Amino acid sequence: MKVKVERYDAFSEVAGKGNPAGIILNGDAYTEEQMQTIARLVGYNECCFVCSSRVAELRLRYFTPGHETGLCGHATIGAIAAWIRNNAIEQDVTLAVETAVGRIEVCYSHATKEIRMQQANAKFLPFEGNIDKLLETIGLPRDAYMEGYPVCYGWTGSWTLLVPIKSLDYFLIMKPENKRFPEVLQQNERASVHPITFTCYDKKHTMHGRHFSSPFSGTVEDSVTGTASGVMGAYYLNYVKEAEEIDILIEQGNEIQKEGTVRVVAQRDSGEIAVKIFGRAVYNETFYIEI
Repeated sequence: MKVKVERYDAFSEVAGKGNPAGIILNGDAYTEEQMQTIARLVGYNECCFVCSSRVAELRLRYFTPGHETGLCGHATIGAIAAWIRNNAIEQDVTLAVETAVGRIEVCYSHATKEIRMQQANAKFLPFEGNIDKLLETIGLPRDAYMEGYPVCYGWTGSWTLLVPIKSLDYFLIMKPENKRFPEVLQQNERASVHPITFTCYDKKHTMHGRHFSSPFSGTVEDSVTGTASGVMGAYYLNYVKEAEEIDILIEQGNEIQKEGTVRVVAQRDSGEIAVKIFGRAVYNETFYIEI
């Protein structure tokens, strides 16, 4: 069976930058086992299968080479860009999208080509492990940790561990040992590790990050992450800036020449933090694989 895959690079307007996602628009044609096989053969951090839904206009399913995930930001942006392009949409669109973490709203602006994605309300859990050992797993010394800000697990649809780092200099020397993550992340061994800092290459940005994958996912580093950026925005509102709402730009991918930008809006809502991310995606190529 030949499978048509469209590659979209999310959070960039330049093909080859940002974060690649494999988009399969006829997702209903494949079983879950076949979806996992396709994702493994494609090899990107995520493949997204666009399926029909009984409760929304679309259903999106996300697969890393190693397993299915509940929500993925860059693959959502890529999938909606692909759906817009393939359906020759030339107007603003608001879509209800079914995901494994619930129904979300995704909006497309025809004028700006920007896609807005709602994420799940943020959750945080304190990290109870050894910070020294945690830093060792990403190749950093203890003095890289930015005291005064918590290391914590964050979730807006996918769990990641946020690790505050003093400066950009440390991001250039990071060397993740992903296979060691589970022994350190004993509260959530499948979480990814996401170092963050408040100094940036581009002064228009507020935060900078890198994203090191869970070893269960079958990848090492995610270049520009949508869900983790959503968590970063919620973290900024929860632990850094006292406000009702923040609207910030987050940069990622610079260290691996895949730079991209995610705009994040986080706001307090009845004791919770609601999160939306914004980004564009550029079509890169179409290819076929056999399963």
